[in-house]
Amino acid sequence: MREYLQFYIDGQWVDPIEMTATETINPATEAVSGKIALGTKADVDRAVAAAKKAFASWSQTTKEERLALLERIQAEYEKRQSDLGAAITEEMGAPQALAQGFHCALGAGHLGTAIDVLKNFDFEELKGQTMVRYEPVGVCAMITPWNWPVNQIAVKVFPAIAAGCTVVLKPSQEAHFSAQIFTEIMDAAGVPAGVFNLVQGKGSVIGTELSRHPDVDMVSITGSEGAGIEVARNAADTVKRVTQELGGKSALIVLDDEQFAENVGKGVAGMMMNSGQTCSATTRLLVPKARMAEAIEAGKAAIAGVTVGDPNGEFSMGPVVSKAQFNSIQQYIEKGIEEGATLVAGGTGRPEGLDKGWYVKPTLFANATNEMTIAREEIFGPVQVIIGYDDLDDAIRIANDSEYGLAGGVYGADLKTCQNVARRMRTGWVSINDGFDFNCPFGGYKKSGNGREWGEFGFHEYLEIKGMLGFVPAAE
Repeated sequence: MREYLQFYIDGQWVDPIEMTATETINPATEAVSGKIALGTKADVDRAVAAAKKAFASWSQTTKEERLALLERIQAEYEKRQSDLGAAITEEMGAPQALAQGFHCALGAGHLGTAIDVLKNFDFEELKGQTMVRYEPVGVCAMITPWNWPVNQIAVKVFPAIAAGCTVVLKPSQEAHFSAQIFTEIMDAAGVPAGVFNLVQGKGSVIGTELSRHPDVDMVSITGSEGAGIEVARNAADTVKRVTQELGGKSALIVLDDEQFAENVGKGVAGMMMNSGQTCSATTRLLVPKARMAEAIEAGKAAIAGVTVGDPNGEFSMGPVVSKAQFNSIQQYIEKGIEEGATLVAGGTGRPEGLDKGWYVKPTLFANATNEMTIAREEIFGPVQVIIGYDDLDDAIRIANDSEYGLAGGVYGADLKTCQNVARRMRTGWVSINDGFDFNCPFGGYKKSGNGREWGEFGFHEYLEIKGMLGFVPAAE
């Protein structure tokens, strides 16, 4: 049983001003797994005050001083990586191989990338007579989700600190444990008092207070469309910067070639990773109409290879995060059947032999249309739809016919064709044949949000631009 009843403010573990705690539930067992303190406005005020005070000095540190801190954090992160993985498995049900592997590797990757970017970043750039200076934006509030908890904390915190900002982190209520361990890592690394602060609690309380706080200069949120809208509304009165990485309904276009069946199988299996709880998951699989039957067989075979069970065992998929998430996914599956899509695999209820825990059957629909609810709305679970297209122009039209534009993908043997398709997809991230790069900008078009994370692109989100005219005299 884990108990985390303190917050991290101004370099110290402190009790909440008013002690209120809530129990946390293990999604694999439905048993109580721990207790966490819930913060109030007073806790937010205390954390923001600490961050504001620390900004005066931290913003003036040298590149070398910030690099030294990040490298100390890197050493502590390596020591605690297995602890982070175990926490992720316990709090949100990720299989241990995934939690100890990709979940933690993403956090380490973003840290390493922040170090590399900072080493090579020029904070001043002379343009003619004008000196352009990049300065830290100030106190940054960070609101992070539960589905890739360490990844989302790391991709915000590390570039912000590298840029010279100070941070108040509000993690998801469903991912308390990993956030606490992350904070222990920061403390062990000797982060200066007030540079990094943690307040746990409800989004309706802590998120609201942070987003409207007059001494917060920027809010970065990863979450649902509704949460992003609410943060923007709350931030409007203080005209602070808001960056949002929100939902997605991403399309994967599979080209008509000799690798078709293999690529369909990869697309189906890949979407089921993390129980489908990934904002960039390619939940719409677009295939040539003439090969729909072949796609169904390849998809069915891929689903058969997805094993579901105890995340501490040797299964490839664990539960979804909560009862509420389970119920929502069940309703979407029912809706897909009702709307007339072909149920290829999965369906409602738990997988056979699992009568406890929020386990969902890996579910695949085919012969879907892009107008169906299951093709329009973000399900955030292991549910994928196969949609047929006439030709590549039709495939691109279908892919772009969405309120979202976070991510997408193209699979095909001909790289030039894949490149041309990727250029025409109206989405912030397109992976060609599973390409991956920590320096690639990540973020969305349309209702998927604004701003970019990852690499130097994310680094710039935490910087203001100052122009100093007449910095050098005009040439005679």
